[in-house]
Amino acid sequence: MEEELKKKLSKDPNGLMTYEYLANNIDRIDPILPELVDNIIAVDRTGQFIISTARYLHAISQKKYSEQIDTLIKAAISKDREHRYLGDLIAGIWGDDYRDHAEELCKSDDNFRRIYKRLYPTSVI
Repeated sequence: MEEELKKKLSKDPNGLMTYEYLANNIDRIDPILPELVDNIIAVDRTGQFIISTARYLHAISQKKYSEQIDTLIKAAISKDREHRYLGDLIAGIWGDDYRDHAEELCKSDDNFRRIYKRLYPTSVI
């Protein structure tokens, strides 16, 4: 990442600037995507823009961006302690019908299981 861009995004107060840069430059960010992901994780204290970025990359290409999506989801689980955005994340990544498949998803996907347990702590799954 160029120094000027790195300096600008390091002053991002909450992740919005980084998310906007990523979204507005999606066709040319691949070489610097790991740095953008690291930056948004560093500056977003609540997980709001981390989750938006994960959902956006998932919508663009789940396969191409799988590594970054996984990193973002793990960070979101840690940062969204009040669970304000995890509901949007789980539906955005695993579909609106995720509850219908919760048991099998919990067995096959650790990120799903961790989010599900946070959202539904009394669930028997």
